[in-house]
Amino acid sequence: MDDFLPGDIRELRGAFVDFMTRAILPALPTYEAAGEFPRALVQQTGAAGWFGVVFPEWLGGSDVGFLAMAVLAEEMARLDPGFALCHNQQALTCPYTIFVGGTDEQCRRFIPDLIGGRAIGLWSLTEAGGGSDAAGNLKTFAERRGDRYLLNGRKMFATLADQTDTGVLFARTDRDAGHRGISAFVVEPKKYPGYEARPIDFVGLSKMTRSCEVVLQDFEVPVQNRLGAEGEGFALAMHAIQAGRVSVAARAVGIARACLDEAMRYAQDRPIRGQPLASYQMTQSALADALVAVEGARLMTWHAATLMDRDLPANRVAAQAKLAASFALKQAASTAQELFGGYGLASEYRIARLTSYAHVFLVGEGAPAVQRILIAEDALGIKDADRHRVSYRYPRGRARG
Repeated sequence: MDDFLPGDIRELRGAFVDFMTRAILPALPTYEAAGEFPRALVQQTGAAGWFGVVFPEWLGGSDVGFLAMAVLAEEMARLDPGFALCHNQQALTCPYTIFVGGTDEQCRRFIPDLIGGRAIGLWSLTEAGGGSDAAGNLKTFAERRGDRYLLNGRKMFATLADQTDTGVLFARTDRDAGHRGISAFVVEPKKYPGYEARPIDFVGLSKMTRSCEVVLQDFEVPVQNRLGAEGEGFALAMHAIQAGRVSVAARAVGIARACLDEAMRYAQDRPIRGQPLASYQMTQSALADALVAVEGARLMTWHAATLMDRDLPANRVAAQAKLAASFALKQAASTAQELFGGYGLASEYRIARLTSYAHVFLVGEGAPAVQRILIAEDALGIKDADRHRVSYRYPRGRARG
């Protein structure tokens, strides 16, 4: 499998795993036990350059590309899925939306601090009842008053919303224009009043990186913080989600690999009737099926990322990779849970935490039903998944600023 990767990306991955193992992982249990967001560790990761691989050097990135991003996201999630929830906010969807839709001035103002870990990001589209029909159910409204907008409404499942310094949030500026009435804004909750984030409790998930409900009451956003023109927000969201699917797929693969690592270690150590659990054919069969599913999803994810690096249409492959990766994670988690038996529910075993993330990555960046529709309509010739041509690496010619 590693032979698929260029040598420089294999070296980058090795350096990143060493960084995570040495600088980040030993400190995370203290933050987790206290339910405290590891801001200092995010800053340390950003300062080392690990969040900036898809961004050009003039914004503080390294411009290595989406394949490198996918590989690093996979390893981050394999090592700690809770800390990896920071990935989209710092390394992709949040800063990438600004990169895609913002002016050069906006890019210079916001992106370096996000990928540098100095500002904590946010990307918020979903609302209560919205689910997979984010545009149809988006109720948050932005009313322009002179040189500012006042936003009113509620957002759901906004990761790190309680920590956000700089985020991207979507709201209607025209209630009667459907998805063409949605606009995108860079929000700064610590600078302006009217923003409240309420953490949501999820069974088995990290207490240090939280997902939140966001309540907006006359929340102020300067007009200069709007991304693009009014009504361009939904197109920007879809562009970012296409890239986000690769990140989600990569992290799902990473957690699936961690589940299999735990399962294989346990199966080799656990004696059943005088023999290791791993010696039984039923165990081997289950592990082999899960391993093949995970490795297949891994290759699909890398393929989608490679297409994006070549600035070729990738939405079709990204949707397939995301669906395959979420199913592979579900299979790997289920296989591991069954092998562990009752111990798989005990908090002292890492597998209990890992399996809690299987559903998160099943529905993130598009639930399975949505991905199936996109994939099937494309295959049947009903609707081309790559009909909206976008540039991934150099939107608006922005590689050089």
